[in-house]
Amino acid sequence: MAVIFDCDGVLVDTELLANRCFAAALNRAGLPWSVEETMRWLVGRSMGACVDIIESETGKKLPANFLADLQAETFASFRATPVQPVAGIFGVLDWLDGQSIPYCVASSGEIEKMRLTLGLTGLLPRFEGRMFSASMVERGKPFPDLFLHAARGIGVEPEACIVIEDAVPGVEAGIAAGMRVLAYAGAAHADRAGLVAAGGSLFDSMDDLPRLLSNRGS
Repeated sequence: MAVIFDCDGVLVDTELLANRCFAAALNRAGLPWSVEETMRWLVGRSMGACVDIIESETGKKLPANFLADLQAETFASFRATPVQPVAGIFGVLDWLDGQSIPYCVASSGEIEKMRLTLGLTGLLPRFEGRMFSASMVERGKPFPDLFLHAARGIGVEPEACIVIEDAVPGVEAGIAAGMRVLAYAGAAHADRAGLVAAGGSLFDSMDDLPRLLSNRGS
C-alpha cells in the first residue's frame, strides 16, 4: 500500500486564502464570481484547466500578467496569514512512517507553491523528493494522469494506492486511476454530496485516517 495526498486542503489549510485571492483577480478580469463560486468551479483543477474555464466564461483571453500577478498575491497572502497545516496531519504522517507505508503528494499546484506552503507549515521535510505536480503531466485532474505519474514515481502499482483528496476533480482523478479514494470533508466548504457522487469515501477528521487506511477493504 501507498498513500497519495493532495496538497491544498488536505496537507495545508490554504483553500479559502487562495480562493479569496483568485476571486478578487477574477473580478478585476471581468468575471464577477464570489469566493464560493470560484471554489465550486475551480478548486482541484490545474491552472491550465482553470484558465480554459475562465476564458470560456468571459469570452476573452486573460491579461498576459494575470497568472504572475495572481501567484504573487496568493504567495503574499500565505506568508502574511500564515498558512497552517491541516489539523491532525502530522499524526497521520507519523503513523505512516511507523508502519513503513510510502506516501507522496500530488497536487494541481506548481512545485514552487507546494514548496512554499509545505515549508511554511513544517511539512516540507516529510515530502522532499516525493512531490508531483500537474505541470508534470499532459492532463491534470479530473484525469488520472497525475496520480498514475505519482504512483510510478514512488514505484507502487496504482491499485495499491490510496488517494486522500478534498476536491471533486481530485476524487474523480483517483477513481479514474483505479485507486481507492478517501475524501476529506472536514472543512466547512467541503462539497460532501459531490465528493460522494464522484466515488470518494467521506471522513471528517485526520485523526480517523490511520484507522481508515488500516481497513483497506472498506
